[in-house]
Amino acid sequence: MEVQKIMTGVLLLLFLSWAVTVAADVDCTTVTGFFTACSTFITHGTPDPLPGSPCCDSMMSLNMIAESGNERRFICQCFMELITTYNPNATAIATLPGFCGLSLGFILDPDTDCSSVP
Repeated sequence: MEVQKIMTGVLLLLFLSWAVTVAADVDCTTVTGFFTACSTFITHGTPDPLPGSPCCDSMMSLNMIAESGNERRFICQCFMELITTYNPNATAIATLPGFCGLSLGFILDPDTDCSSVP
């Protein structure tokens, strides 16, 4: 159990350092990469991601990148592309930040207008 906590901490630090590194150069490939840790939930709808899980840690890193309005709008557009691509799983993608206790500064919905994100 202690090893799992240490590994989670190391993983979080890696994600956070990666988030700082890529913050200046965000692209949709980077944003999509953060979803890899959430693939089981996105594909199957279970188990729900919990704060402290690798999925939520990657969402936290994504949230750190979304500091400015331009970055939030860009990340919003990437989310919308994912929702369009994985239409049957759109609800799972849209609920990820909420499950993790995060707000990305915009509502994830297929009708969201990313150009209006503050």
